[in-house]
Amino acid sequence: MSLRQISTTVPSFADELRARTDEELHSLFTYRPDLITPVPGDIAALATRATSGPSLVRAIEGLNQWQFAVLEACMALAEPFTSTQIVKATEKGAEKVVTELYERGLIYKDEDGFRVPRAIHDFIGQSPAGLGPVSIAKLDLKKLKDAPKPALDLLAKLTWGSAKGTVSDIRKRGTPIAWLIENHFLIPMDQTTVVVPRELGLHLRGGKVHQTYLTTAPAISGDRRKQKDIDQAAIASISNVLRWCRELLNFWAEETPSVLQSGGLGVRDLRKCAEHLGVEEICAAFISEICYLGGLVVADPDGRILPTTAFDMWQVKSPEEQWRELVTLWLLSSRVAGLIGKPESKNINPLGFDLDRANAATIRKHTVHLLLENKELSPEVSSAQKFVEWVYPNRRGGSLHSDIVEWTLRECDWLGITGQGALSSFGERFINDDDALKINEALPKPVDHILIQSDNTAIAPGPLAIELDRHLSTFADIESRGGATVYRFSEASIRRGLDHGHSGDEIRTFLSKTSKTPMPQPLEYLISDVAKKHGRLKVGFANTYLRCEDEVIINQILKDKRLEHLRLRAIAPQVLVSELENSDVIEDLRSNGYFPTGENSSGAVLTSVGQMRAKSRPKPPRIIGELVTPSETIMATAIRTLRAGERASAKKPHLRTDIPRTTANETLEILNKYLGEEVTLVIGYADTNGGVTQRVIDPVSISLGTLLARDHASGQLQHFKIPRITGVVPA
Repeated sequence: MSLRQISTTVPSFADELRARTDEELHSLFTYRPDLITPVPGDIAALATRATSGPSLVRAIEGLNQWQFAVLEACMALAEPFTSTQIVKATEKGAEKVVTELYERGLIYKDEDGFRVPRAIHDFIGQSPAGLGPVSIAKLDLKKLKDAPKPALDLLAKLTWGSAKGTVSDIRKRGTPIAWLIENHFLIPMDQTTVVVPRELGLHLRGGKVHQTYLTTAPAISGDRRKQKDIDQAAIASISNVLRWCRELLNFWAEETPSVLQSGGLGVRDLRKCAEHLGVEEICAAFISEICYLGGLVVADPDGRILPTTAFDMWQVKSPEEQWRELVTLWLLSSRVAGLIGKPESKNINPLGFDLDRANAATIRKHTVHLLLENKELSPEVSSAQKFVEWVYPNRRGGSLHSDIVEWTLRECDWLGITGQGALSSFGERFINDDDALKINEALPKPVDHILIQSDNTAIAPGPLAIELDRHLSTFADIESRGGATVYRFSEASIRRGLDHGHSGDEIRTFLSKTSKTPMPQPLEYLISDVAKKHGRLKVGFANTYLRCEDEVIINQILKDKRLEHLRLRAIAPQVLVSELENSDVIEDLRSNGYFPTGENSSGAVLTSVGQMRAKSRPKPPRIIGELVTPSETIMATAIRTLRAGERASAKKPHLRTDIPRTTANETLEILNKYLGEEVTLVIGYADTNGGVTQRVIDPVSISLGTLLARDHASGQLQHFKIPRITGVVPA
């Protein structure tokens, strides 16, 4: 197969784009929407954008492994080349891929065949598929029959993979390397580096550009599931994820975490969240991230992480609406929660600034559509990774490419898009953008009662109503979750309810009304005992003082060796003071079995605010996503604008460089002369900054000192103020 260097005078890519039909341009913009975002002024500008680095990155990343292999083959052959030549250098079916590459603007054609734009050679590199450069000297491949065996062995090593090799010294005479260089079968790059010329490389490869071709996506392997079992597992996950979001944000409203100086949620606060939700830390990090995406939580300017008012609005929506909002944002997001907790990403935290990965949304969508194409199948992670690697080859994802596939499958299970690893009917309807997902019908109805047991626990036989759940969680801890939730009452949980302003009587009354079983006596005693102790010991602010009417408790605290680090001292029989902050003193006293409350300067008891909200507006993170396919209206407008820009550009060489200046009256007289004669005019038009530009127009009418004309640049009717027209000449 003969090759020659690509000429620097090849036909213009812009000229070929001009010759494309509107249908062909429509197809180009479907594959590459960035080309009309915004719409370029003319075809020359379109060609420049199509061969720019950012646009080529998007276009080439949109190719699967088979398409990219064919593109490399196009780059390896001499130009112009034909589809038949590409088939010989690759495999059957390449003709269709050549057509697809043409539609994407990655190759173009003239009367002799196809060509590759110079910018793509520069972007991908001058060594497609590991082949070397084109030889300047003419090669006589028949001489290979006379080559010494060591020389043939060396060429065999350089046949597949990189054509470049390292040798000891090219200046040595009488060696196999010297023989290859003398016959132009090796090109010396420096004293120790040689490269096989492209013509010889293709000959050694038997005319093929690549050793093997994977023309179709690899098959997916995994376990088969029944749809009924899938949906049962998925609806349980949907119920869980919505509950996790509520519990997490209600928890943060009560025990507000602080923002790290570097941004995001700290490790200790994340661990607390995980313990509260009863999940792994990575799952808690994921839940915090999807709440952040939905604007349900925000880092306030005062350094606290708090739920927003959007959380209250979100809670009153139906479960289906809540779920759809969160999953839609998750699918579009460029943030990768899986990075949190990885050993090599120690400084990456939930709600932080370092979670964005530009290709994350694309990999996530490919993974989700893999599930859609393989219903009732729970794919093996390795199988899914190979499939996505073929559909979306790893060109800038680094090692994260396969990781994001694995994390996406895991997150699909958490969200309920899948159940037991296979696509649920809810996930399928979501991917297909159905109006009704049928989640509300599948979820169990909220219950308005609990069943208190004799062991200081209460069972919720289903998901509790929002207000009931919020109220109960204030003074009870969740012990186990599932179809029925078990709540545990303890000294600490009752004290928490008292800290939030509920009295002992209020807690007893609420439980009596809510429970369908009578309240056991041990629980009544527990509530009464904690309420009796609560608030007897008071902590103030000077820097911290402790006040208690019971001197026995004061003496007990002074003698308690566990509290020596507080450096307490008595300033009165019923008053102690400490140098530490009051919040630290309260926490240490509680952890050692005491029941203090805070008080303000007037002696009034301070209660914790149960449901704090952020003062600032929700600030969801920006989404670094891929461009979506434009609508038909935008496509048609873009093509019409480009055609109008071409017409205007075609007239520019004939424009007069010096349009005679005219007064407003002279301008009006000239315009009236050409009005109705279907003559294209060139006018000088002053903008608001005093600059004058030339405009190509077709005059339509004049009214009230304004000219109505069709502007060739935009193809639209526009108004031109006659006093701002500096001159008029025929085009």
